[in-house]
Amino acid sequence: MRSSRSGRPPLPSEIWVLLGAAFCVSIGFGLVSPILPQFALSFGVGIAAASAIVSAFAAMRLLFAPVSGRLVQLLGERRIYMVGLLIVAVSTGASAFAQTYWQLIVLRSLGGVGSTMFTVSSMALVIRLSPPAERGRVTGLWSTCFLIGGLSGPLIGGVLAGFGLRAPFLIYATALLAAVAVVYFNLRDSRIAESESGADIRTVSFRQGLARPEYRAALWSNFANGAAVFGVRMALVPLLVVEVLGQPSGMAGVALTIFAAGNATVLFFSGRLSDRYGRRPLLISGALVCAVGTTGLGLAPNLTWLLVTSFVAGIGSGLFTPAQQAAVGDIIGSRARGGTMLAGFQMAQDLGTVLGPIVVGAIAQRLSYGAGLAVTGSLLAVAALAWLIVPEPMDRPPAAPDRAEPPAHRAGASKAAVDGLTTGTGTTGFPGGPIGDADPKTRS
Repeated sequence: MRSSRSGRPPLPSEIWVLLGAAFCVSIGFGLVSPILPQFALSFGVGIAAASAIVSAFAAMRLLFAPVSGRLVQLLGERRIYMVGLLIVAVSTGASAFAQTYWQLIVLRSLGGVGSTMFTVSSMALVIRLSPPAERGRVTGLWSTCFLIGGLSGPLIGGVLAGFGLRAPFLIYATALLAAVAVVYFNLRDSRIAESESGADIRTVSFRQGLARPEYRAALWSNFANGAAVFGVRMALVPLLVVEVLGQPSGMAGVALTIFAAGNATVLFFSGRLSDRYGRRPLLISGALVCAVGTTGLGLAPNLTWLLVTSFVAGIGSGLFTPAQQAAVGDIIGSRARGGTMLAGFQMAQDLGTVLGPIVVGAIAQRLSYGAGLAVTGSLLAVAALAWLIVPEPMDRPPAAPDRAEPPAHRAGASKAAVDGLTTGTGTTGFPGGPIGDADPKTRS
């Protein structure tokens, strides 16, 4: 394989196919999400019922995640990936023709099922197809595709507003069907497709993952990420802007966009940094920076302070998100299926997204916004502490030996030292390495 100009080998073509599909999914989600509550209101329901459309989608993602993980273990990543996308495409297209509120909520719930199948299987595919030494780079590109797509969707939706509330659903469904076709034709001859029919594929279970302190740290940090970034930020920052700072509601969108800008500033290269220096430095520093930015939001005396702290929080999130995904990939390994581990990882974030606004909202109502956001920041600080005390999940290869003399024959090299280079012991000295790659007997 030829090397790229930067000296790194080019990424497999399948990775670029998955990145393109991820962009299509995220841009469509961004296209549909802003108009969903308004579409629900068109059926004559109240605000609470309209908001339940969003909750139904998230709840089904959370509830169906364990089943999705198990399906990946049994049937393979590629099949579940395409089935999940098809379910989202069909349910989204059908939503355009919904005649009642209850039809819409059932279809969006079905879309949540397909969404969790896609999320678990797509991350599994990225782990299986990414070169281990480039895993952080790939997860950085992956996160960037979702970010750019999510930002572009509402802008395109605004252009299409003149076509009515049903048009975005049809456009999203069409894009998803196109993504399914592209993935099918480009991955049908890949090594992933070949392995689906094999009976000797290693699998790793959620219980095996919990035995590793690095995986437990990843669960907590993803819970904190869901609570702070996807839950509390979306629920409390708009209220903070209007009720505390007395700004027009449109400035809430500006604050959220500034967060995304901070995210985009570092996302592209933070994954590469984690490949070079390890996952833990990015995870620890990113979680701490995001904790400071999140806590600072609650102390904002004016709009300028709020926008600056939003940008800081976005930088922190962009630092640790790719490293966190790559760390889970490091734990599972490239030669194993870890569907249930990935499902647990996703559920941790979804649980934080659901519980964060409820618990922190209650704290803000009883005490203050500052107290609520300080609690949120403390979740991220605890995540940084967790990563500080666990081993480095990335199993770095040992330094290249002297070509003139193999390691086993070098003067002063003991047999134990040589054996230590080949047993999967991580750079920290803890027994580590990928679960599925290290033990040929590993089964779920």
